[in-house]
Amino acid sequence: MTRHPPPLMTEPASSSISADELFYRYNLGERNFRGINLIHGNLRGAKLGGIDLSRAELVGTDFSHAVLSGANLSETNLRNVNLSHANLFGAFLSGANLFHAKMQAVNLTEADLSGACLANVQLQDALMHLTCLTEANLQGADLTGARLCGAHLWKANLCHANLCGADLCDVNLCEANLYCANLDTTDISETVLTGAIMPFGVSHE
Repeated sequence: MTRHPPPLMTEPASSSISADELFYRYNLGERNFRGINLIHGNLRGAKLGGIDLSRAELVGTDFSHAVLSGANLSETNLRNVNLSHANLFGAFLSGANLFHAKMQAVNLTEADLSGACLANVQLQDALMHLTCLTEANLQGADLTGARLCGAHLWKANLCHANLCGADLCDVNLCEANLYCANLDTTDISETVLTGAIMPFGVSHE
């Protein structure tokens, strides 16, 4: 069944906010923080499940160890954020900009990152079971040891990505670009690769 992000509120939150104010208002029951501006904030370990941060400016914010399960981060600017060890189970990040983010050991199980920019992202040991990465840009991303069982990467760009030791069991990589990707010690025996461009530039039949 196709999952959709929760409906966006019609009234946006105020454009500029501090991390302390956001956390205070969230604990009072507010969930709509769409379009806010919170640059280099510190939300390490914060419990923010179900929050709406879609289209927000969150460059460089520290979300390490935070709980963002079910959060809406669609089209959000997350360049250089720290999401290491964060819980984003079932979160919506379609179209998000995660360029150069730190996401080691992040939980992205059943999250939607379709069309997201994950170029040069650090995703070592990430949990990405059943994650949707359709048409996502993972160029140069480090996915060493990531667990991608059942993930959807149709037409994803994995050029120069490091997939060494990653779990690609039952992963859909149809028409994905794996040119110059590192697949050392990666088991692709049960990976769907129809039409994918393999590391040496040859299209998989």
